[in-house]
Amino acid sequence: MKGLPICCFISRQHKHPSKRSEETMENPQLMSNSGCSENLNQAANIIVNHDFSNGLHSWHTNCCNGFVVSAECGDRGKPLSSLRSSGNYAVVTNRTKCWQGLEQDITSRVLPGSTYSVSACVGVSGPLSGSTDVLATLKLENHGSATSYMLIGKTSVSKEKWEIVEGTFSLLAVPERLVFYLEGPSPGVELLIDSVVISYPSSSESESASIGAGDDNIIINPKFEDGLNNWSGRGCKVALHDSMADGKIVPQSGKAFASATERTQNWNGIQQEITGRVQRKLAYSVAAVVRIFGNNVTAATVQATLWVQTPGRNDQYVGIANVQATDKDWVQLQGKFLLNGSPSKVVIYLEGPPPGTDLLVNSLVVKHAEKTPPSPAPVIENPDFGVNIITNSQLDDSTNGWFPLGNCNLSVGSGSPHILPPMARASLGVHEPLSGRYIHVKNRTQTWMGPAQMITDKVKLFLTYQVSAWVRIGSGANGPQNVNVALGVDNQWVNGGQVEINDDRWHEIGGSFRIEKQPSKVMVYIQGPGAGVDLMVAGVQIFPVNREARFKYLRHQADKIRKRDIVLKFSGAGSSSLPGTNVKVVQTQNSFPIGSCMSRTNIDNEDFINFFVKNFNWAVFGNELKWYWTEPQQGNLNYKDADDMVALCQKHNIETRGHCIFWEVQATVQQWIQALNKDDLMKAVQNRLTDLLTRYKGKFKHYDVNNEMLHGSYYQDRLGKDIRANMFKTANQLDPSATLFVNDYHIEDGCDTRSCPERYIEHILDLQEQGAPVGGIGIQGHIDNPVGPVVCTALDKLGILGLPIWFTELDVSSINEHVRGEDLEVMLREAFAHPAVEGVMLWGFWELFMSRDNAHLVNAEGDVNETGKRFLALKHEWLSHARGQVDVQGQFNFRGFHGKYAMEIDTPSKKIVKTFVVDKGDTPLVVPVEL
Repeated sequence: MKGLPICCFISRQHKHPSKRSEETMENPQLMSNSGCSENLNQAANIIVNHDFSNGLHSWHTNCCNGFVVSAECGDRGKPLSSLRSSGNYAVVTNRTKCWQGLEQDITSRVLPGSTYSVSACVGVSGPLSGSTDVLATLKLENHGSATSYMLIGKTSVSKEKWEIVEGTFSLLAVPERLVFYLEGPSPGVELLIDSVVISYPSSSESESASIGAGDDNIIINPKFEDGLNNWSGRGCKVALHDSMADGKIVPQSGKAFASATERTQNWNGIQQEITGRVQRKLAYSVAAVVRIFGNNVTAATVQATLWVQTPGRNDQYVGIANVQATDKDWVQLQGKFLLNGSPSKVVIYLEGPPPGTDLLVNSLVVKHAEKTPPSPAPVIENPDFGVNIITNSQLDDSTNGWFPLGNCNLSVGSGSPHILPPMARASLGVHEPLSGRYIHVKNRTQTWMGPAQMITDKVKLFLTYQVSAWVRIGSGANGPQNVNVALGVDNQWVNGGQVEINDDRWHEIGGSFRIEKQPSKVMVYIQGPGAGVDLMVAGVQIFPVNREARFKYLRHQADKIRKRDIVLKFSGAGSSSLPGTNVKVVQTQNSFPIGSCMSRTNIDNEDFINFFVKNFNWAVFGNELKWYWTEPQQGNLNYKDADDMVALCQKHNIETRGHCIFWEVQATVQQWIQALNKDDLMKAVQNRLTDLLTRYKGKFKHYDVNNEMLHGSYYQDRLGKDIRANMFKTANQLDPSATLFVNDYHIEDGCDTRSCPERYIEHILDLQEQGAPVGGIGIQGHIDNPVGPVVCTALDKLGILGLPIWFTELDVSSINEHVRGEDLEVMLREAFAHPAVEGVMLWGFWELFMSRDNAHLVNAEGDVNETGKRFLALKHEWLSHARGQVDVQGQFNFRGFHGKYAMEIDTPSKKIVKTFVVDKGDTPLVVPVEL
């Protein structure tokens, strides 16, 4: 995060229960007038200290006070004591809000998909006539998302007796923090709580949903009821415990837990072989309850991993999921995996903490994952496309609506541009001129200080907003300065666009954002120059973009640059009688390259291959050509995976990109390479070039020569500036047929000044000046909430170099498949409609085999989701089909996309079928058809 820590300006907000959406009230209101039963089921109760026999241990008051009293303690609670079911009860006092009550964190004790029964014995005391409601509620918190609430149950309570508040709940996914609490009485009324039970599903109801107890769980002895049978240590010892640390560590559930001890490596842990119990092409969910202990380590990552052995192939390690575990409490690890092939051995194990720290496991469940239904398309009422949500943007009313973030001063000056920045004009078209007034920010003592405005009530979920402003900095800056439009969305910082400034001119800043979960606070602010540097801001615009309007424009552009007029000219015997004869033309393939990333394991899945071959004409390998894959240890070469993938692509006439020869980011460089001295490193680099490009000469159309040079400099730092150009020169000598690319990220979205188009252009020109034969520009395209004019502006700038541009690693991400599909359509249409773009590669399309979550087009088990359907519809749109009749000149004219075609015509004597190819061209293509 850059700028002000969100905690500095986000205050705690609680929604009154009566204001919450009824959609969160998943369970019917259950009331009891019978008082507390002495037989409340406490079996498998996940509430700690449920009867307050240990005071308020594990309980917390929510902005109020509380204490525990016993039945014999004074007069407090006397009217209720005869109906009490236990020796102690809690009193929650000094309540000034209805939502204030008593809460307990139950995150690590709840399993997804399981149904839990809730029963709490409650009462009230204090200034109350009649009755009041007491509610049992869940609070769900996820980092970067708004807090949500779920009503479990509600009951009416008077001062005369105890009541039961009951209900059930079930969660498809457990949030990062899950809190149970009791709330509800009017302010000033004391809330009394006798006992709370939240029980696991009983065996008669849903034993399969309980962790470690399901018949469909492929883990044997999942909760260590049978000791350590079927479990073993992976490079370490395992032990069984009913408690540890003088009784401070006990099982969260069941009677025992296991520990992986005497660990000397991070990968040491506890494992179980599941060969024969896991089926290929099925998605499995994994849930484990874990914690750590010892070696003065209080927090560490615990990871679930698969070790897969397949005959004739190297061992494969599949990371399933990880969680930050602590030595304070049990936490739940959750994830999914799928095996494409038929391995000879599969082992699941838990690993991760540093050596010397014990890894504790209470339970492990691996079962066939339930299919999650797709979310419906969002319904957005009155989207108000193009309407600025910023108050007093023109500063007609001085600085009203704005406030200074931090101890800086805001004033209004004049002399800023009177026209909208170009990217905003491209989206809005005709727009009233700007006022020429700007906010002048002085006395800035921190980079995050600047003008701010609250926009919480103006932002609509799932709408994509474009951000636009003019910005300028004052004198006194020490080097280039970044200026950023930022948003504080609850506790998350969101980048709305940034620009680097190194002069006293006005600069355009542009970007975008989207919010997909209801926030409690949204603030926009402009920040960035160093302390002491004045900031000037003019014409701030934040408006929802009309993507359909942009699509209409892009269709027209694509028609101009991706289509050609075609004339089918018939000649030969019988041609004079052809006028009026029906002609049918079908395009079988668009020649515009659309490809995808794949991995070696993917090609063992015939469903994956069928979709790939049918819908893509280019391929790129995710890891299998990278140096750390082909030579993990010096001299130990591994080209088998890449060879298999090249053979598959050649079989299906799929072109390939070589990704990548080198990677400048140090974290990606093997340890053996980093240990080399300068001379040996230079030899290793030369050997890498020679081995790779000689082996695959003529087989890869493109190579990304040195990946992400704007974000890394490992080889340049070790071997000098010339090494980068020399990599290109040597690669070109070894395989002159391959086009050599630069490749980097955040080029197209306005989010990173290190890789803005201007920086990229300077970088490419510098390489060319050193003699590097740079043949193509790679834009990775890992983008969020894309806006067409922002993307197009970057393409226009890069287009001046005259080099082909490719989106090399495109992916988009949204929790909603419909919105994700729209994002993908934005990017594909912008690429297809831009004359400088010559191809697009998706960075994967199959769930569980992509680097980003919520980015897939096809679900794990092969179902095409809404995003995939949008992709397929777009590919269908880009195929030209024509029907008509031969004219009097013996011709049939139509306009179609570049690519392969089949023509069919029935003459009086025979049916004629002809295939032809339409290439790029400014003049009509005449296709002779000899009868």
